[in-house]
Amino acid sequence: MQLSVGVGTVPEAQAPPSGATKVVLAGKLFDPYTLEILENQAITISSDSGLILDVTSFSNLRSDFASFSEVIDLRNSTVLPGFVDVHVHFFLHPYAETSWEDQLTKESITERTIRATVHAKRTLMAGFTAVRDLGTEGAGDADIALRKCLSGPDALIPGPRYFCATRAIAPTGSYGPKSSLYVNKEGIDGVTGVEVADGTDECIKAVRRQIGAGADWIKIYADYRFRSRVSDVSRRAGAASVATYNHNELSAMVNTAHEYGVKVAAHATNMSTIVGMLSLRVDSIEHGYDMASAEGFVEEFRGKKTKYVPTLATFYTLNQGQGETWDRAVMTFKKALDGGMDNIACGGDTGVFAHGSNALELSLMVRLGANWKKVLRWATLGGWECIRSQMWEDKAGEARLAQVDKLKEDPRIVGDNEVPFGAVKRGFIADLIATRGDFATDFDGAVSAESIHFVMKGGRIYKRDGLPVV
Repeated sequence: MQLSVGVGTVPEAQAPPSGATKVVLAGKLFDPYTLEILENQAITISSDSGLILDVTSFSNLRSDFASFSEVIDLRNSTVLPGFVDVHVHFFLHPYAETSWEDQLTKESITERTIRATVHAKRTLMAGFTAVRDLGTEGAGDADIALRKCLSGPDALIPGPRYFCATRAIAPTGSYGPKSSLYVNKEGIDGVTGVEVADGTDECIKAVRRQIGAGADWIKIYADYRFRSRVSDVSRRAGAASVATYNHNELSAMVNTAHEYGVKVAAHATNMSTIVGMLSLRVDSIEHGYDMASAEGFVEEFRGKKTKYVPTLATFYTLNQGQGETWDRAVMTFKKALDGGMDNIACGGDTGVFAHGSNALELSLMVRLGANWKKVLRWATLGGWECIRSQMWEDKAGEARLAQVDKLKEDPRIVGDNEVPFGAVKRGFIADLIATRGDFATDFDGAVSAESIHFVMKGGRIYKRDGLPVV
C-alpha cells in the first residue's frame, strides 16, 4: 500500500537499518507549551533511542518516505503527548468490588501483584504513558519489583513509566487496617497500610529506608482521620481530618528527602496543614479539598512550584457526585480556577475507581469549568513537571532542559524515568497517543479509553487501530 501526502510515497515497512527513523503523520497535534492545535505535523522518531528528532509540517519534511523504517498514518486523528496520572494505586482495585480493608487483609501479595500487572496494561491502553504510584497500601515494597518489570527495552509486561513511593509514612494509630479486637495494635495480622514512624529520629529513618529501597518519591500523611474509632459514638470527631505530625517531624522528613534528591508528596486536606507543608517546600499536595475554607489560598501557592492534585475522581466515585466532601472538593477546585491557579496536575487516586478509567479526572475538571486546553496541559506536560526527578529542578534542571534538543537524554543512558516526556518536541521521548474525538465539542468522548486508538511509549507502539499489539 502507498500513501501520498504531497511529500513522497510510503513503501511497505522493512527491517530498520542502523540509525533508522520512523515518522508519525499527525493530522492535528496538541502543543502543551502553547496550547495550540497544529495541523499536518510530521514527527520524526529515532527507532533506536525512541527520542523525537524533529517536528515539522508535512510541507517542510526534508526526507522522502523511503528513508523511514516505518510511516504511521494518523492524519485522521489528533495526536498529543501521552497522559500522566500523578496519583494511582496499582495494588488496589475499586472499593465497589472489594473493600479497602479486605484487599489488604484477605488478598495475598501474589494476587495483588498480579492484579497490579493487569492494572498497568489497562492504564497504558487508556493512553496514560506515565504514572506516579503513591503507596502500595499494605503490599510493602512490591512496587519496586513491578517498576523493574515495566521498565527498559525488554520490559516483562506492558505498562506506563512507573514512579514509586513504596509504603508511604504515617504515625502510630492514624492509619489502617485497624483490628476490632486488638485496638491498641497497628494493623491486622502484621499488615499495615503504611510504614509507621514517630518522632524526628524515626521519621528520618523511615525516609532513608524507603529511599534506600528505591523509592522515586516519599509520601507523607500530613493529616488524616486519626480518631476514626470513635465514629460509632461521635461521627463528626471520627470523620474529622486532623494533623498527624508536628512541624519538627514534617520538616525532618521533607528536608531529609530533599537532601537525597527525592521529592515529597503530602496527603493533606486541611488548609492549616497545607500552609505548613508549603512552607517546607513540599512538592505536591494531594486532595486539598478543604482549601476553599480559607480566604486567599491561591495566593499561598503563587510563586511556588508545589503542584495541587485535586483527585476529584475519587471523591466523585465514593460519593456518587454528592455529599459534603464532594461539594468542598468542587468549591476548592472552582476557586482555584477563579484565582488563575495553574500549577495543577491530574491524578485521580485511581484504584479507588477502575484502572483504565483514569481520564475521569480530566473530564471532571472540564465539567467544573476548566479550559480543556489547560486540562490537557496539566495531564501531559504538567504531569511530567510534577513527577519528574529532582534533577530536573532549580537552576541545574533549567540548564539540563535547555540542552534537551542536543539528544543527550537517551533512555539507554539516563533510564526510563529520567527522560523528558509530556511534550512533542525534539529531544523528548516519543510517548504519543492519538484520538479520533474532538476535544472542543466532546471532551469526555475524546479522552475516553475507547477513543484513544493509538498508544506509543518510548517510540514503541503498544496500541494501534484501537487494539493492543502486545
